[in-house]
Amino acid sequence: MLTLTENATTILNQLSASPELPDSAGLRITSENEADPSFSATMATAAEPGDQVVEQGGTTVYLDERAAQVLDDKILDASVDQQGQVEFALGVQG
Repeated sequence: MLTLTENATTILNQLSASPELPDSAGLRITSENEADPSFSATMATAAEPGDQVVEQGGTTVYLDERAAQVLDDKILDASVDQQGQVEFALGVQG
């Protein structure tokens, strides 16, 4: 199952703490293309049917079925660049 680094957990908790988002809000990762495993990440208010739900450190990540399969043995990291944009990176679980 996908795991999150401490940085990713902290950043996602900050993003989901926005007053306009419900408590169920989290990051939703979807697989864009089956042949080329690229992903899209957006904030979502809740899981969609078929999503795998990963809860860690008080934050929630929703994975569509394809993303859940591809990211099963991965670690999600996050950082904020100089312009304030969140950047995500994937690593392999050791």
